[in-house]
Amino acid sequence: MKQSAVLFDESHCGQCECGEGLDFSFSFAFQPIVDVVNRSVYAYEALVRGLEGEGAMSVLEQVNERNRYTFDQVCRVKAVKLAARLGMESRLSINFMPNAVYQAEYCIRTTLAAAKTYDFDTRKIIFELTENEKLASVEHLVSIIEAYKEMGFATAIDDFGAGYSRFNIMIASPPDILKLDMGLIRGIHDNPNKQAVVSGIITMMNHLGGRIVAEGVETKQEYFWLRSQGINLYQGYLFAKPGFECLPEPVFPV
Repeated sequence: MKQSAVLFDESHCGQCECGEGLDFSFSFAFQPIVDVVNRSVYAYEALVRGLEGEGAMSVLEQVNERNRYTFDQVCRVKAVKLAARLGMESRLSINFMPNAVYQAEYCIRTTLAAAKTYDFDTRKIIFELTENEKLASVEHLVSIIEAYKEMGFATAIDDFGAGYSRFNIMIASPPDILKLDMGLIRGIHDNPNKQAVVSGIITMMNHLGGRIVAEGVETKQEYFWLRSQGINLYQGYLFAKPGFECLPEPVFPV
């Protein structure tokens, strides 16, 4: 992996103290992102869950300004550790909180340390930004994306088309992957307005050189329309539901 021009202090990387300050525990479920061209798993997204598999909100509602940085760091370490334990061979997609990253080069140290400890190839890590988090500074997010790219990580914007649509980020520093929000996907085969919007996004990403993931795909009708537009990467119940602390095998529609 190519290192950033801003060097981090490796002497602290083995000291994962990022669990301090959290008064709750959590785990992950994994949902595959599939490549329908070669019928394979492109990546698994790590989705936060309670220790007994409770939904994400049972965990996220405990995150606040005081513990956001610690939570973000623990998420990265736990996701890498569990992915390594499960023998994940595909990419690993980790959601991150940009408001918790005060300096990308410093805040990446625990991720690098965890990857080294658990023998997980950092080149397989994708960092996803969700559109649902309001940013204090767009410039700050752009600096994070650019730093991650320079360090060799792939980046993605999740839930595009919902929340805070970040076309300014697409202009300043386009991510490698754009994940279409499920609100755009639901019933798209029968909705000309959604079709027009998604067609425009596809054209944009083709020009920017990135890839699109259609997430939240639940029906064959949705899939067949999206496939007819040239989208190759998918995530949703049609292929596989999230598996708690396991790697579900996807099924492919015919």
